[in-house]
Amino acid sequence: MLSLPPVRWASRHPRVAAWIVLSLGMVILLVIEAREVGLLPLQWVALIVACVLVAGACIWIVSWEDRDEDTPEAAAAVDKDDKAA
Repeated sequence: MLSLPPVRWASRHPRVAAWIVLSLGMVILLVIEAREVGLLPLQWVALIVACVLVAGACIWIVSWEDRDEDTPEAAAAVDKDDKAA
């Protein structure tokens, strides 16, 4: 199957790709909703930076579950500790 370079990159770097996609979505929604508010350019920059950072934090928090699933040895160790207690 033919794979496009962006798709290959996203499969190698799923968290960064998810951060980019979520950031774009959040910034687009911000621009749509706040376009008529009359914000100054520095306020726009601050809001966009905040959106990108929040998106990164969201992806980082969601990745905590991935880390638990990636290490079956750690899960087995926790189960042994629970049975011993």
